[in-house]
Amino acid sequence: MNPLLSRRHFLKASTLATASLPFAAKSLFAAEPKRQIGFALCGLGSLSTHQIAPALQQTKYCKLAGIITGTPDKAKRWQAQYNIPDRSVYSYDTMAKLADNPDIDVVYVVTPNGLHARDTIAAAKAGKHVLCEKPMEVSPEKCQQMIDACKAAGKQLAIGYRLHFEPNNLECVRLAREKVFGELRYIEAGFGFAIGDPAQWRLKKELSGGGPMMDVGIYALQAMRYISGEEPVSVSAIANTLDTVKFRDIEESLVWQMNFPSGVLASGNTTYRFNGINRYTANAERGWFGLDSAYGYGGIHGRRSDGETIQLPGMDQFAAEMDDFAQCILENRPTRVPGEEGLRDMKIITAIYESARTGKVVALG
Repeated sequence: MNPLLSRRHFLKASTLATASLPFAAKSLFAAEPKRQIGFALCGLGSLSTHQIAPALQQTKYCKLAGIITGTPDKAKRWQAQYNIPDRSVYSYDTMAKLADNPDIDVVYVVTPNGLHARDTIAAAKAGKHVLCEKPMEVSPEKCQQMIDACKAAGKQLAIGYRLHFEPNNLECVRLAREKVFGELRYIEAGFGFAIGDPAQWRLKKELSGGGPMMDVGIYALQAMRYISGEEPVSVSAIANTLDTVKFRDIEESLVWQMNFPSGVLASGNTTYRFNGINRYTANAERGWFGLDSAYGYGGIHGRRSDGETIQLPGMDQFAAEMDDFAQCILENRPTRVPGEEGLRDMKIITAIYESARTGKVVALG
């Protein structure tokens, strides 16, 4: 929740909450925490280093209580920077010992996609709640294993859908739900960039599960789902790869279409080939609205067909998602971004890849 939101926008967000939307803003007047929830970061790559760890310093309900890494040199640097004791430093092979550390309540899994199930299940077996980065895993089967492991342990599993806590996206959901421009008709969404280092794990299918669709296309897919408020009944897709050396394991670009039960159509695109795609637009009976840019860590803004802008104050999305999960644990209430949400995305993405492979429309159950 962004503490800088005006009361007017807070009341709008509260309207979303009472409408039982997929995500909604929390009250500005939350009580002081009884205690801070200890987070251990599992995987100390760029996202943890430059976004999540700094965000933890901005949270109200959380603290950085431990790290899990396969690189001893990283562990030493993090210990020095964040004053992490030796007893709270783990490798991927020693995660079972988390069970003996009461300072750690949550493991935030930030390893490559294809390792999320391994690390989530290990954390759950050690008796810890799990916040896992998106995409949840590389197959629906792996997602279900993660859900089952956390349920068996009696622990919560949340997926890192940070835009479920971002005010400008919340505003677009409000515009859709309140039918400010009438019934929705068509949604266009896309996210892509020119990827660099050809040796990185994102270009290896075993670890990534796929190309830009898994990495950034999932944001556009999420936008289609939370703007429409529906689940698609069918998908079709076309994938394209021009650089068959760099992208020998994965697609380079992909476009897809989805059909929703109400008749709303959606068209998406994602790429690793070029920069500049970071938007969505929702077209309705009497106008349109959307964001451009839509998915970044900051600078999100948009427009409406009536000339109004959509530009609510910025906030740290990672801090918001972690604070919300901590409150879920403290208050013993479910997260708005559970493992089931990640599983739904993975089922749709699997169907998108099937359509791209076969050239056929794929129905979703």
